[in-house]
Amino acid sequence: MGDVGDSSLLPQETLSALVQRWLDWDRDPETREEIIQLRDANNEAELEKRLRHRIQFGTAGLRGRMQAGFSSMNSLTVIQASQGLARFIKSTYRGRKEPAAVIGRDGRHNSAKFASLTANAFKAEGFEVLFNDMCPTPLVPYRILADDAIVGVMITASHNPAADNGIYSVSIYLANGAQINSPIDAQIADSIQQSLEPWSTAWDGIGEPKCPAPSEVKFPMESYFNAVHKFLVSIQAGSQPIPFVYTPLHGVGYSMMDYFCKELRLTGIVTVSEQRDPDPDFSTVKFPNPEEAGALDLAMKTADSKSIDLIIANDPDADRFAVAQKVDGMWFKFTGDQVGVLLASYILKYLPKSTKELAMLSTAVSTGMLARMAEVEKFHFQETLTGFKWLGNVARDLECKGYTVPFAFEEALGYMFTPVCYDKDGLTAAMVFLAAKSSWWMEGLTPYAKLQQLYEKYGYHENLNTYFVSPDVSTTTRLFEAIRSQPEEKREAVGPFPISRWRDMTKGFDSGTPDNVPLLPADKTSQMITVWSERGNIRFTLRGSGTEPKVKLYIESCSESKDEAIKSVCEVFSAVLESWIRPSAPGMTFASKMTTSSGYTLAL
Repeated sequence: MGDVGDSSLLPQETLSALVQRWLDWDRDPETREEIIQLRDANNEAELEKRLRHRIQFGTAGLRGRMQAGFSSMNSLTVIQASQGLARFIKSTYRGRKEPAAVIGRDGRHNSAKFASLTANAFKAEGFEVLFNDMCPTPLVPYRILADDAIVGVMITASHNPAADNGIYSVSIYLANGAQINSPIDAQIADSIQQSLEPWSTAWDGIGEPKCPAPSEVKFPMESYFNAVHKFLVSIQAGSQPIPFVYTPLHGVGYSMMDYFCKELRLTGIVTVSEQRDPDPDFSTVKFPNPEEAGALDLAMKTADSKSIDLIIANDPDADRFAVAQKVDGMWFKFTGDQVGVLLASYILKYLPKSTKELAMLSTAVSTGMLARMAEVEKFHFQETLTGFKWLGNVARDLECKGYTVPFAFEEALGYMFTPVCYDKDGLTAAMVFLAAKSSWWMEGLTPYAKLQQLYEKYGYHENLNTYFVSPDVSTTTRLFEAIRSQPEEKREAVGPFPISRWRDMTKGFDSGTPDNVPLLPADKTSQMITVWSERGNIRFTLRGSGTEPKVKLYIESCSESKDEAIKSVCEVFSAVLESWIRPSAPGMTFASKMTTSSGYTLAL
């Protein structure tokens, strides 16, 4: 997320004054006691770390480790963010009668409490609070539109480790239903800065066991299901009795998935029993992220015991979707790009004909295969910056221009179906994928075989997505500055790959446009460089992560030959490592083994 606002809490204040301010404002007994213990132990270094700076609000709300202090996720910082958000929305929609706010939460530690405190702020500002209780993230943006609300908040840390939690602002606009974007995040951050002291009702319910919200309206599963079902009918979804193993990875996806399967008579579901129910400690996985190695091990064990060759998974807040299939006796995990083009091809085939021009979207770090598909099949493709704050809002803009935009995706297992909501939706993705699987089965194809068929038609696209761990922010900054300041002769190639196009989204430069201005909006607060090379039909992007101490590398080669594409992406990694990383950021570390999209292992 893009962090905005001043991160300091009056640097001239003494540490003892900051401690006293915390104790004056915080009424949560657990976090009060944390600060008291640190004060009594004279642990000034930790108190400085906890209290001198504030956790930042950006386009994805707040996200951080749960602990006491202005710099972390806790009851007080949730109250401050919620008060600022509620005040901003009220002032922005001053003429709106009976404004409504949608609040949802996942099953993590403190999520129920944080949701209740968030509801207190909106209630104090005169909002009707539509409280979903525990629910998948996509239900919040869906309900904003379905119930004519003007803002939504989801309390979740998605697939982060158990110690993290986050407050996630899903939407600001009534007619939008998409995530907030700049400059609105900066305006909300300013409002938070003016709303730091808890209001009189801010702590209502803090001492109650479950901290119920001031107004609690259970979310009707039927409404969300009906929206999904209507879309499935529009794309001629079948319901063959396909056996599959499902895991929600200890998250909130099971109840809705079970409901969907019963309503659609999908009797082939086998759920991983150890991971079925919400578990805030994620007791069977180290990282509850279906992209991570080991996350699907229990699902594979379950599938093997039942002789089932298909696994589908959601992350803990069910906004992401993952697939694995048994291929030649081995489990093959599809990448987000591969699932994205599979879903796009199915929707393209069965979507009803319309007088409106069709458009589909993906992000700048996702596969170029959707763009190739659009070129061949004659529909409009549009690239966006990373994240669904861009995909959702750009889809809305295209619809206003007369396009129909049924689908968009990003490589990080995120898929958006605008007839349901304008954010990533792992539950709808699961239903559409099962419908597609049924269709391919009628053609005598598995998902993997269908993917190979698409490669034959649109070119073999091989991806290698990985990352370098940066010791600190300054190392990341120095790396990108060194890349930009290279002599002209070194800017002509990266290793053996001649550069045919150079795009720097931080500086707002693109050698591939007539005026050298990128078609995408530049962002001076983030680091992102993309390079194209005609050798190997290569495109790669080096990008600083907005939420983690990482520099991410996305490499793609398009070729008629799988082996040539694999060779090219591996050579690009070596070229980036030797030409950029080792000379300019030798302190960065990386995995000794990494896997390409086809399953090839690059050992270093």
